[in-house]
Amino acid sequence: MECYFDHVATNPLRNEVLMAMMPYLKEEYGNPLSIYPLGVNAREAIEKARAQVAELVNCKPSEIVFTSSGAEANNFALRGIALARQYEGKHLIVTRMEHHSILNPARFLEKLGFTVTYVNPDRYGYIDPDAIKKAITDETILISVIHASPEVGTIEPIREIAEIAKERNITFHSDGVATVGNIPVDVKELGVDLMSMSAHQFYGPKGAGALYIREGQRIIPLIFGGIQEGGRRAGTENVPAIVGMGKAAEITKSELAQKMEHVRRLRDRLVEGVMKIENVHYTGHPDNRLPGHASFCVEFIEGEGMLLMLAAKGIYVASGSACTSKALKASPVLLSMGIPSHVAHGSIVFSFGVENTIEQVEYTLEEFPQIIKRLRELSPYAKGWEGLEEGGTCIPKK
Repeated sequence: MECYFDHVATNPLRNEVLMAMMPYLKEEYGNPLSIYPLGVNAREAIEKARAQVAELVNCKPSEIVFTSSGAEANNFALRGIALARQYEGKHLIVTRMEHHSILNPARFLEKLGFTVTYVNPDRYGYIDPDAIKKAITDETILISVIHASPEVGTIEPIREIAEIAKERNITFHSDGVATVGNIPVDVKELGVDLMSMSAHQFYGPKGAGALYIREGQRIIPLIFGGIQEGGRRAGTENVPAIVGMGKAAEITKSELAQKMEHVRRLRDRLVEGVMKIENVHYTGHPDNRLPGHASFCVEFIEGEGMLLMLAAKGIYVASGSACTSKALKASPVLLSMGIPSHVAHGSIVFSFGVENTIEQVEYTLEEFPQIIKRLRELSPYAKGWEGLEEGGTCIPKK
């Protein structure tokens, strides 16, 4: 049996989305800036997709700027706002829960003379709005807080943080890549000034993302050139991918409630079964989390070993441990939550989609405990780490 449980990484392209894209891969090949019919058709297709994406997050179509990915949208937001407001101040606030496409631009901006405060979460991966408030200085111009972590699933208090930012006239960005298309997202209700999103997170194509930019918000382009995307993102638009993102957004909008209920049911059954295994810890917030997301730390073994052995059984999942990207480092997100490095190396993440079934979950619950048992038999740490022999725990307490 093949079980794809890595939907935080990507999702399969829906057939309806592919069909919507096909004409723009061949027959409708016009440049959207051309004024003859082929160009006009392409331009109209882009604007239709812009309206579809805007509808998904409840904003004006003119407030959506298409990008090549969620990572580009994050870079655009952080660098664009920092440069646009640098004469008002040079202090930024981000969190340790952020994706590398936020953390790395933040480090780049530090080299340009900006200062950045990195706020830590609690043991559930939750960012306390008061911690953000305390980090604000008279120089603060931008706050960026991820909407939900793809690694531990915790949903952050974006609305509360947005209110704090608004009181101090600070631009507020949120990385919504893990949430847009997976839970209801209303940028007006949340109060954000900018929000990033990515098409392949809700069954659209790779190579298409978007940044919501509140009307009236000044931002410096990341890519300079022509007048595409209202002068905010130069380069000939990827029309097929944008059309696909629009179609995926339309479908997601109509099916979101049903999808959430389905993946939550699968997630809860998996958690119920996995938590019967000894020395396994459920990471992230137990309740306030993405509905199709379950993440664990398994003591005494490496995440990479679990991934490889599960894959051999046709079960495809992710690990929060960066060892899967050939770096022998524990996940910075898990470390920031107070989880010790040797435990963080045993992280594993299951994320569900509409095509998953309860039969796949039951199959996983048959195979996973046996894999853990086998890996622990091979592990030199199976008898426990120093300090644990007397009933200690690897997970920090309140």
